[in-house]
Amino acid sequence: MLTFFNEHHAQHAPASEPPQRIDVVANEFTRRGLGRIVTPHGVPLTSLERIHTPRYLHFLRSAWNEWLSLDPRNAERDLVPSVWPGQGMRRDVEPDTFTGRLGLYAFDSTTPLTAGTWTAAKTGADCAINAAHALRLGERGTFALTRPPGHHAGADYCGGFCFLNNAALAAQHLLDDGLQRVAILDIDYHHGNGTQDIFYRRKDVLVASIHADPRTDYPYYAGHADETGAGAGLGFNLNVPLPRGTAAAQWFLALETACVKMAGFSPQALVVSLGVDGFSGDPRSHFGLASGDFLRIGERIGFLGLPTVFVFEGGSVVPELGINVVNVLEGFETAA
Repeated sequence: MLTFFNEHHAQHAPASEPPQRIDVVANEFTRRGLGRIVTPHGVPLTSLERIHTPRYLHFLRSAWNEWLSLDPRNAERDLVPSVWPGQGMRRDVEPDTFTGRLGLYAFDSTTPLTAGTWTAAKTGADCAINAAHALRLGERGTFALTRPPGHHAGADYCGGFCFLNNAALAAQHLLDDGLQRVAILDIDYHHGNGTQDIFYRRKDVLVASIHADPRTDYPYYAGHADETGAGAGLGFNLNVPLPRGTAAAQWFLALETACVKMAGFSPQALVVSLGVDGFSGDPRSHFGLASGDFLRIGERIGFLGLPTVFVFEGGSVVPELGINVVNVLEGFETAA
């Protein structure tokens, strides 16, 4: 499997999102000899504008320098919003003040910007788009090994540790490269609200997600089963929320539901938002998946017979992190 590695990921290093988790996965990937690890070619900003709005991208690129211009001492402080639009408030008018703009482009306070956030996020997007393009060059499966993650980021907002939506960018590149139908399967413990939001009114991308019930888990306000798309996208969004305490048998029934839905859509390629935080030993998880279950997940995805991009999303730094991620990829490879 061809893996695109974000060599600049550690430039985004807030205390809340440790950079070493990527290295844990890369080390396990190398130890098991699963394939080549390469660095991506840079892609133009116009590729990112296929998913994200220009004014949001401009803000991400310039935010840190503007933060420093307000007070040089800010170099020692992560940049976190303190206010953002709530119910009934407008999002179409960009405030003049920096504090207002920072809040406009965020939906929570858990996603700090640092000096290297833009570089890390942009290189991650490069990884995802390169991984998608490699499918069109003949690869059966590719992997974007990157952080920060992406599936909580929307077209014009960040949140949930996410700034650019790598899975959405990969899917859009496949469409721009000539495909008509692409599916996204999100298996992270937390619902990918940003991915859903981006494609909710579109019928060329089917989004299927298996995740913790938002009534009890982040992001709380999206991911319910009755969210099935709108307008032209009605019927092209599938959420399978699961209760805390879900064991492997119930989780795999949900995976089968998603696979059946995708088969009916007849996609020409698949993008997998690969979160392994459904692992029973993950401190942020309340599911019961074991390391061996991730091999089975990869096998079932492989049996779909689709060219597939895997994009790394979530997983806490636990001893089994690298094993669980690489198990999915190895399972996919054995299903060839």
